[in-house]
Amino acid sequence: MNQEYEVIIGLEVHAQLSTNTKLFCGCSAAFGAEPNTNICPVCLGHPGALPVLNKKAVDYTVLAGTALNCRINRHSVFARKNYFYPDLPKGYQISQFEEPFCENGFLEINIDGLEKKIGITRIHLEEDAGKSIHDQGWETKLDLNRCGVPLIEIVSEPDLRSAREAYEYMFRLRQIVTYLGVCDGNMEEGSLRCDANVSLRPKGTKTFGTRTEIKNLNSFRHVEKAIEYEIGRQKDILENGGKIIQETLLWDSEAGIVNPMRGKEESDDYRYFPDPDLLPVVISDEWHNNIISLMPELPAEKIRRYTLEYFLPAYDAEVLTSSRETAEYFEAVIRTTKDYKSASNWIMTEVMRICNETKTSINNFPVNPESLARIINLISDGTISGKIAKDIFPIMVAEGKEPEQIIKEKNLIQISDTNEIERIINSIIEINQSSVEEFRSGKEKLFGFFVGQVMKETGGKANPKVVTEILKKKLSP
Repeated sequence: MNQEYEVIIGLEVHAQLSTNTKLFCGCSAAFGAEPNTNICPVCLGHPGALPVLNKKAVDYTVLAGTALNCRINRHSVFARKNYFYPDLPKGYQISQFEEPFCENGFLEINIDGLEKKIGITRIHLEEDAGKSIHDQGWETKLDLNRCGVPLIEIVSEPDLRSAREAYEYMFRLRQIVTYLGVCDGNMEEGSLRCDANVSLRPKGTKTFGTRTEIKNLNSFRHVEKAIEYEIGRQKDILENGGKIIQETLLWDSEAGIVNPMRGKEESDDYRYFPDPDLLPVVISDEWHNNIISLMPELPAEKIRRYTLEYFLPAYDAEVLTSSRETAEYFEAVIRTTKDYKSASNWIMTEVMRICNETKTSINNFPVNPESLARIINLISDGTISGKIAKDIFPIMVAEGKEPEQIIKEKNLIQISDTNEIERIINSIIEINQSSVEEFRSGKEKLFGFFVGQVMKETGGKANPKVVTEILKKKLSP
């Protein structure tokens, strides 16, 4: 009989902070510059070059820690983390070990409708290393532009129990840091990446198994797939009487496997000691209050408000708050219309569909929120039908015209005059007597035929509600 195992997962997430300059010097932190152009003696660790702390990076770290329910340490220190790697020119990384800025927080995730609290051990601020490029010929090339770029490392407790939970945790974490504006969350560019620690233990036991670490996972899919693979790999080893080796692994997304990278280091291997060039950071009450004042309304709070204040279904609220930009677009729409559900429907269907098809950010969507609100109001007041609105919308997207202008140009005002619609219906009934008899004898599906004939006769401009009401009366036996 096979042993049942419990999966233990902890994530270390690195989020690059959206500062203009690096953590300890004035070099640009922008992505995409020519290799080795955003560098200086400080980020290269030249003798005599002294670091100067970027205050904005501290602000962003404390803001993230507050959003993730952490205790904020008002006294914090930087340490040197010593190791050798070709893209680390100083031979050490300025990071934090004892007294990081943020400790003992949590993030709630939702799995199948159940809330689960994932502990956060610490959030510390550190500088990034450079980048080794291995796929441009036989030699390894170094781009040191990234040296000194500010990162926060968000270290979870080993509270995750499946690859799906890890996926959900990463999704929620990315959502929060992008809402805060402290990180752009671009996983393809490496702004957000994750190291996953995975181990197995026999169910019912308390002692952790030997863990492995999968480095630099840079997409939600990679996080889930790599963890699933590693769980299966460890289980096969244990079931065949083998032992797990504590090591660092790399995920090969093309092959769908992990490969050994090196032996797994422990904190002692890095010989941490306080950085002699940097004073402790003391966050005063005034500084702390100024940081907290930057806190926006977070996704969980928005979801609650959208369901309670706007009476939206939970699903709508989840979709609308999936990004801060989408939520802001929705809130701009409902400043001009009070039909909250219609606003939600239009954004979730038409707006998001076109954004996805054209790979356009909602910030750059050609129909502004006020124009979308006006088309919703034109449907609500009976000026146009929903069908006409769907015909108008692509023109608004393509040509940037306002709905009223298109309606006027194409003579699309909805016909709601009951006398006019009744005259048209009478004419249709007169020439379709056999269909009328069939309907009255029980073929109720023919009702749609009559509606279609009215719409055809009016060019789709007849008010559907009025049409339905009059047809029901006229077709009754």
